[in-house]
Amino acid sequence: MLELLANPGTPAWLPFGRYAPTTESWTRRQAHEAAIHRLDAEYALGVAPATFAPEFAADGIDELIAWLLPGRGEWADRTTEGSVLLHAADVGQVWTIKLTPGAEPIVESGAHVPATFEAGATIAGTADAVYKAVWGRPNHATVTGDTALLEPLAAP
Repeated sequence: MLELLANPGTPAWLPFGRYAPTTESWTRRQAHEAAIHRLDAEYALGVAPATFAPEFAADGIDELIAWLLPGRGEWADRTTEGSVLLHAADVGQVWTIKLTPGAEPIVESGAHVPATFEAGATIAGTADAVYKAVWGRPNHATVTGDTALLEPLAAP
């Protein structure tokens, strides 16, 4: 049985339709779930919050913005229109999010902002700071522009 669990490709049931139904997907989802709950516990205790490794934090940004956010299913009623840029400088990664009324957001990620992309709002900083910001936790990210564009991106 342990050998099955050690294989990231082992089939597993997930309640998230956009994820591959494997133990690897569950591991990723649960790692970020636990990390955010850890922050909540640290804030509640009044202790210094964890600082997450840049690669882990960048994966957590991607997990929320590219995987959880578009699959919410509540987009038909949204009227927000605009574009948001997330920039995790220490990992050289950006995410662009285009919000259109009544439609699922279009999310792209990479190392560079597309030349034609104009952000109405930006969240920038270390991957750790942006991770905490997109998950709605206290952070040191820099937020500029129309913050109303960030409301549809709020973590569940």
